[in-house]
Amino acid sequence: MVETQPPQTAVRPPVGTLRKVLGWCVHAYTASGIAIAGIIVYLLAHGGPDAFRWSFLLMILATIIDATDGTLARAVRIKEAVPGFDGRRLDDITDFLTYTFLPLMLVWRADLVPHGSEAWLLAPLLASAYGFCQVDIKTPDGYFLGFPSLWNVVALYLYALPIPPAAALAILLFLAFLTFVPVKHLYPSMPGRLNRFATITGAVWGVLLVWLVWSLPTDAVPEFSTTERALAFVSLIYPIFYMAASWHVTLKAWTRPATTAA
Repeated sequence: MVETQPPQTAVRPPVGTLRKVLGWCVHAYTASGIAIAGIIVYLLAHGGPDAFRWSFLLMILATIIDATDGTLARAVRIKEAVPGFDGRRLDDITDFLTYTFLPLMLVWRADLVPHGSEAWLLAPLLASAYGFCQVDIKTPDGYFLGFPSLWNVVALYLYALPIPPAAALAILLFLAFLTFVPVKHLYPSMPGRLNRFATITGAVWGVLLVWLVWSLPTDAVPEFSTTERALAFVSLIYPIFYMAASWHVTLKAWTRPATTAA
């Protein structure tokens, strides 16, 4: 009888101290978004003439951290460096705070929706929670499925543009509804011509957003200048392109004839 040897599993080399330290540094970098969220809560709770402008600036900073921590995590092979800590879960918690909860809190504190209708803000909040928990929220071909909970961007334009409160509420509810519609939205950090174009143009848009937010008035009742309004309208070109391109990709996929196996 021939004796069979049990299959041998590959033994991974031990992780060095330096990589462990770098791994925890990356997690700390991601967690700094939660610290930023805490500062935004303080600003929105205590108010003040400059609270909204600094809240938007901190949201932009949190977005920059979110856009770069994944690259750092891959560089240190984070799952090997710190195998017992789930950085993706930490990232999701941070993103829900800075992309959804706090922007909607700002909408409430800035009185951007009609008085007495604030409870409707639970609709985008719950829709976003649904989106964050979807296993297939990111498609295999490199798109977000459904509206990708960019409520920080929505809140900024509702604040910076002359949009009546009733229209602002309608926009919020419509985008919350789109969370459940299987529309492919661009995912700029993924491969693809449209995604690459969105990345390049998005960088220019990001500069415009920083300029716009820094220019926001700090009065208790904000008075927007013609220049600030014009900047807001010009920067709106990118979100319009983003939504139009996303619907173009989706409609093209929906209308493409299904191929059958021979």
